[in-house]
Amino acid sequence: MDSSKNGNGKLYRSVKVSRLENRRRGKHRELTEGIVRELKMLKEGSALEVPLASAGGLAVANLRSAVHRAAMAAKMEIQTQSDDNNLYIWVTAVSERNGKAEKNARR
Repeated sequence: MDSSKNGNGKLYRSVKVSRLENRRRGKHRELTEGIVRELKMLKEGSALEVPLASAGGLAVANLRSAVHRAAMAAKMEIQTQSDDNNLYIWVTAVSERNGKAEKNARR
């Protein structure tokens, strides 16, 4: 934006923080929301196997970070492991604040 068009010397306009949406809407939101949805239905002692090829070229480190952020937002603790082809994700605990009992898969 050209400051001469603004008239007050500012390059950017201001907005009220209360108008902003509270959650991050990353470009892989659908993928991570689907993974979290399936993690909620996962049987204890099982892991999801997410083919890296289905991640749309997303690097495993970036996918892992995105899934961890989504799980934290859902009040879930997860663990991950990967090999050359897949990312494996499992739930280690669900927060009691989420209305569910603690679930420990670490044994």
